[in-house]
Amino acid sequence: MSQRSGQEDPERYLFVDRAVVYNPAAQADWTAKRLVWIPSERNGFEAASVREEREDEVVVELAENGKKAVVNKDDIQKMNPPKFSKVEDMAELTCLNEASVLHNLKDRYYSGLIYTYSGLFCVVINPYKNLPIYSENIIEMYRGKKRHEMPPHIYAISESAYRCMLQDREDQSILCTGESGAGKTENTKKVIQYLAHVASSHKGKKDHNIPPESPKPVKQQAQNAVSGPLFYGELERQLLQANPILESFGNAKTVKNDNSSRFGKFIRINFDVTGYIVGANIETYLLEKSRAIRQAKDERTFHILYQLLAGAGEHLKSDLLLEGFDHYRFLSNGNIPIPGQQDKDNFKETMEAMHIMSFGHEEILAILKVVSSVLQFGNINFKKERNSDQASMPDNTAAQKLCHLLGMNVMEFTRAILSPRIKVGRDYVQKAQTKEQADFAVEALAKATYERLFRWLVHRINKALDRTKRQGASFIGILDIAGFEIFQLNSFEQMCINYTNEKLQQLFNHTMFILEQEEYQREGIEWSFIDFGLDLQPCIDLIERPANPPGVLALLDEECWFPKATDKTFVDKLIQEQGTHSKFQKPRQLKDKADFCIIHYAGKVDYKADEWLMKNMDPLNDNVATLLHQSTDKFIAELWKDVDRIVGLDQVAGMNETAFGATYKTKKGMFRTVGQLYKESLGKLMATLRNTNPNFVRCIIPNHEKRAGKLEPHLVLDQLRCNGVLEGIRICRQGFPNRIVFQEFRQRYEILTPNAIPKGFMDGKQACERMIRALELDPNLFRIGQSKIFFRTGVLAHLEEERDLKITDIIIYFQSVCRGYLARKAFAKKQQQLSALKVLQRNCAAYLKLRHWQWWRLFTKVKPLLQVTRQEEELQAKDEELVKVKERQLKVENELVEMERKHQQLVEEKNILAEQLHAETELFAEAEEMRVRLLSRKQELEEILHDLESRVEEEEERNQSLQNEKKKMQSHIQDLEEQLDEEEAARQKLQLDKVTAEAKIKKMEEDILLLEDHNSKFIKEKKLLEDRIGEMTSQLTEEEDKAKNLGKVKNKQEMVMVDLEERLKKEEKTRQELEKAKRKLDAETTDLQDQIVELQAQIEELKVQLSKKEEELQAALARSDEETVQKNNALKQVRELQAHLAELQEDLEAEKMCRSKAEKLKRDLSEELEALKTELEDTLDTTAAQQELRSKREQEVAELKKAIDEESKNHEAQIQEVRQRHATALEEVSEQLEQAKRFKANLEKNKQSLESDNKELACDVKSLQQAKTESEHKKKKLETQLQEFMSRATEVEKAKGELAERSHKLQTELDSAYTLLEEAEKKGVKLAKEADKLNSKLQDSEELRQEETRQKLNLSGQIRQLEVEKNTLLEQQEEDEEARRNLEKQLQMLHSQLFETKKKLEEDVGSMEGLEEVKRKLQKDVELTSQRLEEKTMAMDKMEKTKNRLQQELDDLMVDLDHQRQIVSSLEKKQKKFDQLLAEEKTISARYAEERDRAEAEAREKDTKALSMARALEEALEAKEELERFNKQLRAEMEDLMSSKDDVGKNVHELEKSKRTLEQQVEEMRTQLEELEDELQATEDAKLRLEVNMQAMKAQFDRDLQARDEQGEEKKRSLVKQVREMEAELEDERKQRTLAVASKKKLEMDLNELEGQIEAAHKGRDEAVKQLKKLQAQMKDYQRELEEARASRDEIFTQSKENEKKLKALEAEILQLQEDHAASERARRHAEQERDELADEIANSASGKSALLDEKRRLDARIAQLEEELEEEQGNMELLNDRFRKTNIQVDNLNTELAGERSTAQKSENARQQMERQNKDLKSKLAELEGTVKSKFKASITALEAKILQLEEQLEQEAKERAAANKIVRRTEKKLKEVMMQVEDERRHADQYKEQMEKANSRMKQLKRQLEEAEEEATRANATRRKLQRELDDATEASEGLTREVNSLKNRLRRGGPVSSFSSGRSGRRNLNLDGASVDMSDDDADSRAGDFNETQTTNAE
Repeated sequence: MSQRSGQEDPERYLFVDRAVVYNPAAQADWTAKRLVWIPSERNGFEAASVREEREDEVVVELAENGKKAVVNKDDIQKMNPPKFSKVEDMAELTCLNEASVLHNLKDRYYSGLIYTYSGLFCVVINPYKNLPIYSENIIEMYRGKKRHEMPPHIYAISESAYRCMLQDREDQSILCTGESGAGKTENTKKVIQYLAHVASSHKGKKDHNIPPESPKPVKQQAQNAVSGPLFYGELERQLLQANPILESFGNAKTVKNDNSSRFGKFIRINFDVTGYIVGANIETYLLEKSRAIRQAKDERTFHILYQLLAGAGEHLKSDLLLEGFDHYRFLSNGNIPIPGQQDKDNFKETMEAMHIMSFGHEEILAILKVVSSVLQFGNINFKKERNSDQASMPDNTAAQKLCHLLGMNVMEFTRAILSPRIKVGRDYVQKAQTKEQADFAVEALAKATYERLFRWLVHRINKALDRTKRQGASFIGILDIAGFEIFQLNSFEQMCINYTNEKLQQLFNHTMFILEQEEYQREGIEWSFIDFGLDLQPCIDLIERPANPPGVLALLDEECWFPKATDKTFVDKLIQEQGTHSKFQKPRQLKDKADFCIIHYAGKVDYKADEWLMKNMDPLNDNVATLLHQSTDKFIAELWKDVDRIVGLDQVAGMNETAFGATYKTKKGMFRTVGQLYKESLGKLMATLRNTNPNFVRCIIPNHEKRAGKLEPHLVLDQLRCNGVLEGIRICRQGFPNRIVFQEFRQRYEILTPNAIPKGFMDGKQACERMIRALELDPNLFRIGQSKIFFRTGVLAHLEEERDLKITDIIIYFQSVCRGYLARKAFAKKQQQLSALKVLQRNCAAYLKLRHWQWWRLFTKVKPLLQVTRQEEELQAKDEELVKVKERQLKVENELVEMERKHQQLVEEKNILAEQLHAETELFAEAEEMRVRLLSRKQELEEILHDLESRVEEEEERNQSLQNEKKKMQSHIQDLEEQLDEEEAARQKLQLDKVTAEAKIKKMEEDILLLEDHNSKFIKEKKLLEDRIGEMTSQLTEEEDKAKNLGKVKNKQEMVMVDLEERLKKEEKTRQELEKAKRKLDAETTDLQDQIVELQAQIEELKVQLSKKEEELQAALARSDEETVQKNNALKQVRELQAHLAELQEDLEAEKMCRSKAEKLKRDLSEELEALKTELEDTLDTTAAQQELRSKREQEVAELKKAIDEESKNHEAQIQEVRQRHATALEEVSEQLEQAKRFKANLEKNKQSLESDNKELACDVKSLQQAKTESEHKKKKLETQLQEFMSRATEVEKAKGELAERSHKLQTELDSAYTLLEEAEKKGVKLAKEADKLNSKLQDSEELRQEETRQKLNLSGQIRQLEVEKNTLLEQQEEDEEARRNLEKQLQMLHSQLFETKKKLEEDVGSMEGLEEVKRKLQKDVELTSQRLEEKTMAMDKMEKTKNRLQQELDDLMVDLDHQRQIVSSLEKKQKKFDQLLAEEKTISARYAEERDRAEAEAREKDTKALSMARALEEALEAKEELERFNKQLRAEMEDLMSSKDDVGKNVHELEKSKRTLEQQVEEMRTQLEELEDELQATEDAKLRLEVNMQAMKAQFDRDLQARDEQGEEKKRSLVKQVREMEAELEDERKQRTLAVASKKKLEMDLNELEGQIEAAHKGRDEAVKQLKKLQAQMKDYQRELEEARASRDEIFTQSKENEKKLKALEAEILQLQEDHAASERARRHAEQERDELADEIANSASGKSALLDEKRRLDARIAQLEEELEEEQGNMELLNDRFRKTNIQVDNLNTELAGERSTAQKSENARQQMERQNKDLKSKLAELEGTVKSKFKASITALEAKILQLEEQLEQEAKERAAANKIVRRTEKKLKEVMMQVEDERRHADQYKEQMEKANSRMKQLKRQLEEAEEEATRANATRRKLQRELDDATEASEGLTREVNSLKNRLRRGGPVSSFSSGRSGRRNLNLDGASVDMSDDDADSRAGDFNETQTTNAE
């Protein structure tokens, strides 16, 4: 490869073939086709020619395939002329756009040209192949050449930096940035190689033993393929060999790059005065240390780890305890080889490089030991112990190896890892670590050891490269750092990299601004300078700002201090502090993975804040760190010498307050976070870069496939955007990027102005001015400098087009002239040929006639003989001429002799005069030299003066900046002290709480002791009661057996009754719901029809409105007015909702307290139940004797059963008949239910379709709202532009009035729609009330049924009394038969009711079909309206695009007006500030005025002296001039005398005498002149000093005024901010009204004046400037009001969001209540199922009458109990239903108030969900209740425990909310303190700010009022607390009642038998379930139950 590349010509990869570029055919093609760029998905941009232009669209033909396409005008980008193809500097492009930049880079890349300039940038595209452009010949080619003399190259950048450093004595820097794999490291290598070659001090010494730069694992970037043998000195060799060491330890293989640098570095090469290298220094940034422990797929860790394992020998492997690649856990992917590289060879080369860097053998061995130890860290395995979470180390072989390598004790190391010592307060505690914690600690230690090793290596390399013998005069810094990174989710490292690139881009913008400013000042161009570096300041402040508000890094550091802080709390705090920042965005949806978003200059970047706190703190196990610090290996101990600065486990854990308090104070030697260190290092780097002259290199990846010759356009565009190249082009477009020298401009474009320049010589500037006048260019498009002419973008392309057209015309005319000339010439030639032919023919004919004539022959023979007679005459004439010539010769010789004599005389005279002149010239030269010396001395002194003045100014500025910093630091210190005081107060409060809590605990312990005493007493009583229970159980068993049989029969019949009643209720409910749905649908259909009619009218009006642009603007204004009205309504609704929410919150708090009380009671009862279980188990043992008695009695019962068998058979026959009847009735009812369900399903489908229609309409409304919001944004953009055009346009007022009337009509129609919606909602409320009435009727019927059940209970009591007597059994059977007859009658009644319901349902179905037809029609109408709306929205979009395009053209036209307006506004601002300062600080200004008057008086005196001296000088100069004139006269006379021949000898002596006298006079005059000049210089120096003093005094005065003004403004801003925050709620409505009126008027005026100024922009400039001066003050006021309105709107939105959150919480509680309701229904169903089972047992039993009688008695008792339980459950159900209805009504009201459109949909959805839940519950309850019977007590206990846990969680949440409230109170207190401090400052400056103090006092009164309101709210909170205390007391009383109930239960258990106790326990369990399910019990119910408990207790006591 090298041989092949060596044969290639390197100039092919450097120079452009200009013959190809300057192709006339391409130029003609460009002009003819009108080529442009259009966007393309595949190629980014494609070339196309414009074929046809429509209104907003353009028909183009693609150049590639000839296809036609229609493109919007705004998407087209202009194409540069072919003259600019493959241009070396893209800043020279006349059309600066993305497409042109990409096309230029692509063309150059495909031609092999990888380097391109873009202004200050040098853009490098990775070629992915070797290029022969880095050899020694190329270095020599670029050496000593300027940048513009050679093609783009990294050597040109290096050479320009080197030459600038030597010439200007200014430090230089080269900044290389780009993505991974773009070639940053390779370009830095080439820079170092070039500097080492150029600046080497050992050029002559060629040592052939020195190896060249070792070939490391090289990137695919081009390298030196043909580099000759370069030889360097020792320092240069070390500088070149430092890079391989850093690459092996800091580079790794990634997916993109085989040798990716995983760290950033800044190489600083120092040079001496002569330009030789004297030393170097390397600084590193952000090493990716996590790569040492884990790697992604197909990636490697750092190269040194693989090199060590592959290249180490056997002896070294045994010393370092090395193993294979697969034995290490930290090598995630094993051994992955790099293609074309061998790790073994690379290891040898790194070792050689270390030897060249003078590394010792011990140092190398120690380094490799640390590398091996990093690998050994990963082999330590931990396991989790069985009985606990504690980690253990089963195998410590890896730990032994690690401790051997690091010089530690194994036991101490394992103890420090598994159970480290942590400081808690003042004591140390050993804390056991889990497996996860131990793994994390080991990984953190491995990362920290590798990072410390890398830092030590860099320090060691710097030590080797540092040379202290020769002092470094200047340096060149090379920055190799990662470029801007935008991944799908970005972490902490990406934020640091992007933060760095923001700072670097700001540096670039600032340097570009400085260079542009210097260029414009040099050329004398007037331009308002804009520092583009300030554009990036908001984003940088968002990241690095320390306070007010704190930035991301400051908040991250702050969160690291808090013990319970998490990443979520950090994100919440960040959103709270920076949520309103312009460069910060919150996640839009809850599903977003990103936590927050920052808008950088390269685009939006989403950040995920996972593990940011851990990454920022970088915690380590400090126990292991101390062991490493105390290591026996000195190298390890040196690496870990800064143990005090690390973050330990106790600081991360935050176990107590003392640790927090101790770590919060920043002490000396304390740890610092990663963010702080990186910010400091970046600050130092930026400080050094600002002091240098930067050179920018941007590296770009062409593709991710590493293929040569392939370029992906979208990838390159993204990198250009991230690298800031497009940002630089944006800055260029703001100014005049195209510059041409006068001569070139005249030479190229003079053809366009042939008659503008007259003949003869003319200056280039004047010629260009005349040419531009003739071209009639807009003055805003160009500027004329001293040597160049400057143009805006696109002007040269226009001139090129004009030139091409002119040339084509000239060439056509030239061709026509040439063709005419050639045609005429050919015609003349043919005419001559014809005439010649005629002559020839005539002569030939004559000859033919005469040739035989004899006279013709005689004539031809005689003619030559006629000249012989004339020869003698010619000879005589020649003789006469000879005589005359001889005479003339004699005369000339005589004259020559005389002339020679005269010549000799003149030469003698000339020599004498020459000697005299020589003497005079020597004297004159000496005088000239003296004058030149004096002038040079004067210039030097002036330069020194200017330097001193500039230094004085700089020092004053620094002094001021230091003072400002001092003030800021003092304020910061005060804030810290206040925070410390607050934290100490908080700690004291916590200690007091701790003391109170301990006292409560002691009280509780005493109460427990008392309870234990009571318990012992109860145990004694229990023993007595157990004896009685034994006696009673035997009696109870007999009676219960009898009652069971009868109870089963009765139970089954009652179950049938209950089922039928429930079915009736359900059918009535479904019918009511169907009626409601029907009414709602009727109302909705009517509303929809009205809305459709209104929408059609609106569409017709919109067609007219969309036809004109003016009407669009007016519609936007009308919409803004409507939105202000809606906003006011929304504010009112929000306030009402807040009041409702406050009431709901109070109810919620009360319910929560009740729940907590009930849960406490449940805990106590569960404990007592467990005790009772144990007691029952004890009693079972005692009843063994009684079981024998039972067996005897059972035998007797068996005999009785035989007797009853016959009667039972008859009874069974009767029961079977009843069952058959019931079965038939049930089947009929089930069929009817199925039909009802089908009807219901159809209705639900219809309902869903209507709901979907509703949703579509809601979506349409939302789209209209979005259009409104877009119009708002556009309105805001237009406001800034409309401020400039405020003069004309009265014609649009009429159209505006019509549009305003139409907007009002639309407003009224919308209001009517809203009223209709409200009416529909009211109808829904009425329907809900009717449903409530029906429910009340149902309750009445249920009460009647309850009365019947009570009568039945009385009957059952009579049955119990008659059980003793056997004769009463027959009477009871007759009563049962009567009850059956009654049931049959009731069944018949139910059948009749069912038939009636069926008829009603059929009628409803018919009405529903009619509604469906109406709905279909409505759907069609809605679809038509939606289509029309879409068409209108498309038209709106097109009009908006055209409007944007016109606005861009207006911007280009009005740039000059912008500049003038900015100048005027800046002057007015300065004037206003100055007036305010004069008004506020009269005393200071008077003092300075006196000093100024004194200085002016002194200056006047000096001026008078200077004027007198100047007059004297003028007089002396006049005398000098007179003397010179006299001298000239004398010289003239002397020359006259010298010219006279006769008196020469006489007058010489006199002339010499006169000459001497004149010379003496001249010398005297010179001395006088010198004295005068000295005096003049002295006066001028004095004058300059006075002027300097005056300027210094003025500058000091201005600075003091500015400083005080800034202080005052800062205080004002802080006060105004706080006052605005407190007054926002009161002043919202006023501001919005005033804003609406003012903005409406202002926008109307703006619209009227806009089009007038567009038509006559050039004519009305002067008028616009005058009007701007008047209107700017008004606009400022409007802008302030707008800002206040926006702030208030944001606050309203936040409040509405909080209200929605509270509503969601209420809905969740409602769902909980519904679940409780379902649980109670399940319990009821369970009881009914038990009843069915008992009835089945009766049916299946075949025993006799005696057994039936016994079972009947038992069943009666059981029925009584079940009926009691049913009554209780029904009461609870009613309470739950009442509460549920109340909550539903409240929620509906709130929803209707928040959003009227949502209410109907939400109600329908709620109804549908309720129906579905009821259906599901009806199906699932039967299956669920079977399991609940078996579980009995266990299920109740587990449910209680779960609810207890839930309530504990709720308590914790409430505690957190209270803590948050306390935090808010503290913040408000802080704000109040700050306000008080500011008030004190204002009192000090009362004399200066009297007027401001009056305003501040008024505002302070308002603040006090708000404070009083806050105090009232505090009193309300206290009142609520008192309510809670009362409720607690009530709960305690209820708990006492429950304890009494428990005691009564115990008494019952003791008195009754085991079966009765079992049943009572079951009933008690159900009561508990009901309590747990229905927490929303009223106080009356609780009191009644407590009374019942008291009564039972009294009865038990009796």
